[in-house]
Amino acid sequence: MSHTLYQRLVASHTVSRIDDQHVQLYVDLHIMNEYTSPQAFAGLREKGLRVRRPHQQMGIVDHVIPTRAVPVAARTIDIVDAAKQAANFTHNCTEQGIHLFDVNDPVQGIEHVVAPELGLIRPGMVVLCGDSHTTTYGALGALGFGIGTSEVEHVLATQTLVYRVARDMRITVDGLLQPGTTSKDLVLHIIAQIGAQGARGFAVEYTGSAIAALSAEARMTLCNMTVEAGARAALIVPDRTTLDYVRAKVRDLDTATLDAACAAWSELRSDTDAHFDAEHRFDASAIAPYVTWGTSPDQAVPVDGRIPDSASGAGLDAATMRKALDYIALSAGAPIEGTPIDRVFIGSCTNARIEDLRAAADVVRGRKVAASVRAMVVPGSGLVRDQAEREGVAQVLIDAGFEWRQPGCSMCLAMNDDVLKPGERCASTTNRNFEGRQGRGSQTHLMSPAMAAAAAIAGRIVDVRKEFHHV
Repeated sequence: MSHTLYQRLVASHTVSRIDDQHVQLYVDLHIMNEYTSPQAFAGLREKGLRVRRPHQQMGIVDHVIPTRAVPVAARTIDIVDAAKQAANFTHNCTEQGIHLFDVNDPVQGIEHVVAPELGLIRPGMVVLCGDSHTTTYGALGALGFGIGTSEVEHVLATQTLVYRVARDMRITVDGLLQPGTTSKDLVLHIIAQIGAQGARGFAVEYTGSAIAALSAEARMTLCNMTVEAGARAALIVPDRTTLDYVRAKVRDLDTATLDAACAAWSELRSDTDAHFDAEHRFDASAIAPYVTWGTSPDQAVPVDGRIPDSASGAGLDAATMRKALDYIALSAGAPIEGTPIDRVFIGSCTNARIEDLRAAADVVRGRKVAASVRAMVVPGSGLVRDQAEREGVAQVLIDAGFEWRQPGCSMCLAMNDDVLKPGERCASTTNRNFEGRQGRGSQTHLMSPAMAAAAAIAGRIVDVRKEFHHV
């Protein structure tokens, strides 16, 4: 019988079958942050239970941590409730013997950046986290997905999860992305085409020549944002790019063991005649840089396009479009290019890796941030920050007028000090543009790091392909 990669990963981790739709799934690695774990630990305590396998847990403070440019050892959380949350998390991890990347850890950063770069994510694993963007790990051939607080408690207690099996979707992307376009543009295009619920209930497998050409970090961006189409998981079959990345990051295996593991990982793939419940095809060569115009990631258009109106069809009803446009303060039929911006944010678990920061630096080298714009770069981890400084990437961004900050989730969501003011319009490399996501009354336009950097220089949304020819 033929199987998809997703089906193989589920089968290899099934402890028992509960019914036709549910299995008890074994979890290789469980990642926690300070935001979604407190109630889970409290639940364990009430039941008199301890964490079953502490060495298969990882804790990291990332959502509430400030990113002010102070030395790591001097980092403090000044928001009282956030500080209590982080302190409680530290206590819980220490009590249960769980390794924690705390506020003052030099490796600290965003969970979905830190885990892969430390070699903790490997093909064939099942990785869970109380965060929806755990789909990121599918870029390395691991089954990753977000879980709720009650499920966090269950995983801590049993190292398993009661799991409803998803359907299979294959998205084939052939052709090559053109200069100035990135995997961020690709995923925004896909979400805009299939809709915010277009992959609901599905595990998505990406394939095709365009996917094969992407770097491991670009694949992480793609898989990270696939959840914005409603997907329950995203996967890319491990290939040479995957294995090279993992080999460079894994630190706890000797050469012979790693060679054997790579040989096994190379066998992880869908059968050629495997059945997928849904299929989509896209041509990467036809995709332009994308920008969101509304309050959902699927409300996006090419930068040289126009904001749709109800008559042009955008898969939205007129009331939904009106509500989005009223909030974002733009007009149907207007070009998105040329829209003035107040802030630029380059960061988040979607686009804060070294590759992303290099792309931004390539755009701004020798230029200056517009006087009307406040621009900041928040690296995804301490390791990314250090590498950017060693390579000179950080200095290019600083010389251009960007704030160079410490790692954290930062302005991706309004849970820390980095918050937009009401009415501020931001060009952002994050993953969500919901109402109030970056601050009450704030207006967010999602785009790639190169596009955000170009907007910072121009003071408005521009087409990086036209304005910055060397990119």
